[in-house]
Amino acid sequence: MAFLRSLIYEIYFALAILVVGSFGAIAVLFDRKYALNVVNIWSRAELWGLKYIQGITIEVRGIENLRDGKVMVAGKHLSTLDTVAPFTMMNTPAFVFKQELFKVPIFGWYLKVSGMIAIDRDGGMAALKGMVAESKVRIEENRPILIFPEGTRQPIGAEPDYKPGVAAIYGMLGVPCVPLALNTGCYWKNKGMVKRPGKVVFEFLEPIEPGLKRQEFMEKLQTAIESGTAKLVEEASQRQ
Repeated sequence: MAFLRSLIYEIYFALAILVVGSFGAIAVLFDRKYALNVVNIWSRAELWGLKYIQGITIEVRGIENLRDGKVMVAGKHLSTLDTVAPFTMMNTPAFVFKQELFKVPIFGWYLKVSGMIAIDRDGGMAALKGMVAESKVRIEENRPILIFPEGTRQPIGAEPDYKPGVAAIYGMLGVPCVPLALNTGCYWKNKGMVKRPGKVVFEFLEPIEPGLKRQEFMEKLQTAIESGTAKLVEEASQRQ
């Protein structure tokens, strides 16, 4: 039954991109500012399907820690869901996505026109500088930045692997950084199609104020995200 529900949701997931993306393109062709609205509608459609097909609900905690506009959010990355749900929680966010996603039909086009930030993971220092420059532009537009410091989805319990890009953005932007803990991987794993019903929690933690040195910032960020995520994973295990 879990496999069948997951298969139905995968079909629904793809159809939602096709339907919402196709109809939304009509508005976006006239004015690009509507691209983010289309992405938001798509995200809500995906979460609707997740709830009624898969039995997965979303709880958001610590929303008061988010500040309008000039803030960076750095989150744990355990599941595809991490890149879908935050669109419905944050005001006009600019996500840092791996460059390959910009080549995905329909979805990738919306990433580009809505001002998401591409990162070439093999591009070295040049790619890092480009990511920081784009982040500055989005911050000046009063759009919060969302980045996943580990760069890719991790299985629960994996050794943390935080990349230096998050510290570079933090240092150059001079804005608070809000750590984001979550337990998505308990229900929608980093690999595989089968999902389990349950309550996913996204928790925005206490902001790290700007101005810290690189090492101190990285230590504070990793400690906050890892400890917060561990608590949410343990909470999920106790509900099972």
